[in-house]
Amino acid sequence: MSHWPEHILTEVGRHLEAAYPFEGCGVLLREEGTGRLRSRPLRNAAGNPRVAYAFAPEEWLAVCIEADARSERVVCVFHSHVDAPATFSQEDLLRAAPEGRPLLPNVSYLIGSIHRGCVHYVSEYEWRAGNFVSRAS
Repeated sequence: MSHWPEHILTEVGRHLEAAYPFEGCGVLLREEGTGRLRSRPLRNAAGNPRVAYAFAPEEWLAVCIEADARSERVVCVFHSHVDAPATFSQEDLLRAAPEGRPLLPNVSYLIGSIHRGCVHYVSEYEWRAGNFVSRAS
C-alpha cells in the first residue's frame, strides 16, 4: 500500500501510538544525494490535541535548521486521527492549504487511524489538480 520503507512506517506507527489518546505528528525527511529517509516526531502543540495537530513553532524551526544542516528536505507530514478514519479531513485541508494552495508544495500527508492506542490503517494523500487526493487513487 505505501511506498515508504517498513522501518520508517514502524517508527511513525510507534510515535502515533505513543501519542494516543492525542493526535501524534511529525515529518519524514529525505537526504539530498543519498535519498536516505528519517522520521522526525514532533510534539503536538494544538489547542485540542484529541482532534487536531499543530507543530510547535520552535520545533518546526529546529526541523528546518536540522534539515538545512543535513542537506535534507521534508517530503511527508504525518499525523494520526484518534478513533477516526485515516481520511484527509476538512481540518487537514484548512491547515495544509489554507488559501487553496499547499503550504508545503511537493509534500505528501500520511495519516494513521488510531483506535485504542493501536494503528489500524494508514493512508497517504498528495496534492493533485487543486486538492489533496489519496495516493492510491
